[in-house]
Amino acid sequence: MDVAARVTSKGQVTIPRAVREALTIQEGDQVVFRVEGQRAILARSADLIELAGSVTVPATKRGTPWDDVVRETRKARAASRR
Repeated sequence: MDVAARVTSKGQVTIPRAVREALTIQEGDQVVFRVEGQRAILARSADLIELAGSVTVPATKRGTPWDDVVRETRKARAASRR
């Protein structure tokens, strides 16, 4: 689907109804713009509350402090780049 919209003097664009409906974007939703070369991709941002509980966490990892999670993740990424 290709739909055009005009940019205002303040750099604002109204997302056309057809696009809002296709992406189920509603008032108050957040959107993400990803720039790839000379194109921008618009997507509805996931609601983090809706995602809660969608990732299983092994019992041994539950309650791990966030700083430890970040540290271990960075360590694992660094090791995979070698």
